[in-house]
Amino acid sequence: MGMTTQTPRILDIPGAISKELSLKTEQVQSVLKLLEEGCTVPFIARYRKEATDSLDETAITAIRDRSVRLQDLEKRRATILQSLAERELLTDELKASIEAAQTMTALEDAYLPWRPKRRTRASIAMEKGLTPLADLLFEQKPDLDPLNAAQTFIDPEKGVKTAEDALAGAKDILAERFSEDAEARQETRRLFARKAVLTSACVKGKEEDGANYRDYFEWSELAASMPSHRVLAILRGEREGFLSLSAAPPEEEALALLKRRFVFSSESSSRLVAEAVEDGYKRLLKSSMENELRNALKRRADAEAIRIFAGNVKEVLMAAPMGQKATLAIDPGLRTGCKVVCLDPQGALLFDTVIYPHTSDRQREAAAETIRKLTEKFSIEAIAIGNGTAGRETESFVRGLGLDPKILIASVNESGASIYSASEVARREFPDHDVTVRGAVSIGRRLMDPMAELVKIDPKSIGVGQYQHDVDQKDLKQALDDVVVHCVNAVGVEVNTASPEILSYVSGLNKQTVTQLVKYREANGPFTTREELKKVPRLGPKTFEQAAGFLRIHRGENPLDASAVHPENYKTVARMADALSCSVSDLMADPELRKRIEPERFVSDTAGLPTLRDILEELDKPGRDPRATFEAFAFDPNVRELRDLTPGLILPGIVTNVTAFGAFVDIGVHQDGLVHVSRISDTFVENPQAHLKPGQTVRVAVLEVDEPRKRISLSMRKRDLGEGTGTDVSGASKKTAAGGRGGVGKRGREAVQEKREEVDLSIGALFRDQLSSKQKGR
Repeated sequence: MGMTTQTPRILDIPGAISKELSLKTEQVQSVLKLLEEGCTVPFIARYRKEATDSLDETAITAIRDRSVRLQDLEKRRATILQSLAERELLTDELKASIEAAQTMTALEDAYLPWRPKRRTRASIAMEKGLTPLADLLFEQKPDLDPLNAAQTFIDPEKGVKTAEDALAGAKDILAERFSEDAEARQETRRLFARKAVLTSACVKGKEEDGANYRDYFEWSELAASMPSHRVLAILRGEREGFLSLSAAPPEEEALALLKRRFVFSSESSSRLVAEAVEDGYKRLLKSSMENELRNALKRRADAEAIRIFAGNVKEVLMAAPMGQKATLAIDPGLRTGCKVVCLDPQGALLFDTVIYPHTSDRQREAAAETIRKLTEKFSIEAIAIGNGTAGRETESFVRGLGLDPKILIASVNESGASIYSASEVARREFPDHDVTVRGAVSIGRRLMDPMAELVKIDPKSIGVGQYQHDVDQKDLKQALDDVVVHCVNAVGVEVNTASPEILSYVSGLNKQTVTQLVKYREANGPFTTREELKKVPRLGPKTFEQAAGFLRIHRGENPLDASAVHPENYKTVARMADALSCSVSDLMADPELRKRIEPERFVSDTAGLPTLRDILEELDKPGRDPRATFEAFAFDPNVRELRDLTPGLILPGIVTNVTAFGAFVDIGVHQDGLVHVSRISDTFVENPQAHLKPGQTVRVAVLEVDEPRKRISLSMRKRDLGEGTGTDVSGASKKTAAGGRGGVGKRGREAVQEKREEVDLSIGALFRDQLSSKQKGR
């Protein structure tokens, strides 16, 4: 084959990204340049708005991730071209085809016929010299007699003993050729994407062991519209050996599509070509397309699950902090007692003990006396009680002590607390205390500042995921890291009191620079200015640029050090103050002075109008915390156990997790209930996260209680809450708490929707069990 000497074409990555994301090419180029220079996503979004035309973190992250994928595409393209050149297969036509591929799928399709592979039926037929016969058959000429043509290819020494053997080999060659044709694959791929049905069945003999998946023992659904949670549930059932899966469009439609492409006559040779088409589809192409479809469904489901997980983690991290108050924290227990710790307003451990309020009347009285004395001795302002085993009983006990009504009493989600208590971080913080003390401290600190405490554990342990162990772990880690970085930098970090764990998420800092920063802080005392950060070893100019705006120094020498104004713009603020003949402190304190500022007058190389507007907004509320104001919550005191629940009961609750199929709500009975997506609102809900967030307080109606299986079905629909009726625009069937049915639309459609709701509810139970065993860590 003729060799090519053309220079490889380089993909226009900024152009491709701008087209895909509907952004200006200049914006994409600026972001890629800043990322290449070592800038972080939070820094670019906050302090380089002029360069990016005010792109937010979501857009910048999308540019970053898409750039990585396109670079991977280019690396793969280069590898393929090199392989073809080394094997002397690279013609100008093939090279052009490979360089024209805009996606990894298209690239692999173009390369597939030339890709090294193990011996196949087609390659064996080629070795026997049957390629010319295959070419002859494919021409489908009217005057061709296939049997006569095959006679000349008989060669017993090569294993071709008869004309029929020759024709069979030629058909093998055509079958593989058709299955590897790039255009045929793309057309078939589109058919699979549109019309493939995913079908699952129980593996023979696994009916009892796979009972959790019984809803999928006979299940069929159009793959294109299958929601992510059902995809992941079925794939897990297959992985665990309980389900067998298949995915394909109607076979006759796929074959008709391929025959239209390759069979263009009605001659006798055309019949053989048609047979080769069928063989190529059934033996080769169908399985290849099914694998592609399954991978695509998995990627789509992973992306959705990761998106939901990341959104939930963001809400948990950004939960309202109670603030710095002297806190008594209790890690509840029954037989083993309740671990009690007292913390100062900064979260430092002052005292710990154990009480036994649930074992005997005598010990209950002793426990009551202990709590009363501790609240007085340490001037306790808040009591945090873990929501695990004996949580409600302990909360009821504390509320019944007649303590000062000014003392806040709150239930705290303790998911992952035991993971923290056994971690290296906890051992380093409390080397002389056991895991029970560490866990109680974590519960108290979570009430004070959820983010500061939760960053100490893997985000996957927070307890708000959806099939987190099934999704791509690399993508999940990247998404969760991005969320934690976003949250930490959105709030800002007090450099003089922050833990090493939260400092490590600050823009520009890493484990090494954090270690040096903490050592410097311990050796030299609190930082008094941001400028002093430059004295920290290994914290160079670039790191300072990236981190300084997100590190706060309250009560320092410069009032701007407590704000989000970047040091590079301190001179701009000074110019503003000079123009008004006042000090920077006066400018920050007096809103009337700030109203007199005309931003256009202060535009400079480092500060355009977007930055100047940010500066003025920051001067209005320097160092403001974007998190909501803390509000206390209390469960219904009359409901503590599953047996206390009855259908129709209206209760307060806290959303603990939001998934694609609904939301889990803690109503104080040691078992979260599930509000299915169809019962979140009286109108159609496409995305539960648009309506509910972890930590949100809600009112729910109990629809059904399955005490043996510990399952609670809840509703937030107005008609179930007794707030009037509404219309469900989804047209889905409606179930009342008493189990009645109504609604509109065709009965068949209602039956399908009803079945899917029931399946989703069973997924919720399956998922809840996973959450309890793998995420809470208790």
